[in-house]
Amino acid sequence: MAHLIAAPTRIPVPGGKTIDEYVGRVNTQTSKLSVAHMIAPPGWTEPAQVPAFDEITVVLRGMVRVEVFGASGPPEVIDVRAGQAVLTKAGERVRYSTDIEETEYFAVCLPAFSSETAHRDEEG
Repeated sequence: MAHLIAAPTRIPVPGGKTIDEYVGRVNTQTSKLSVAHMIAPPGWTEPAQVPAFDEITVVLRGMVRVEVFGASGPPEVIDVRAGQAVLTKAGERVRYSTDIEETEYFAVCLPAFSSETAHRDEEG
């Protein structure tokens, strides 16, 4: 049965980024997938993580930098620009950041995002 999602739920996070979840554990109480609209300020970064979910990031405006860490050596750096997307797989160690401009994007996670399953590095 179809279900109208009248509005997203704003998820509070530090660092000036806004997250509006349309589908996921908070707004629709589903753990199968999450869909969130995000706006990140210039120079935003988050700690590296080894998530237990696949994530598709679709950039609408600006650029998201994705660092993918292998077993050794420097990380692979993928700059995802407006009109592009990137797929990161569960179990990959990744870090997301923005450059000098505000960035708007959607993130789709399978299964749904949760802080507990993101497995982020400790900050500081």
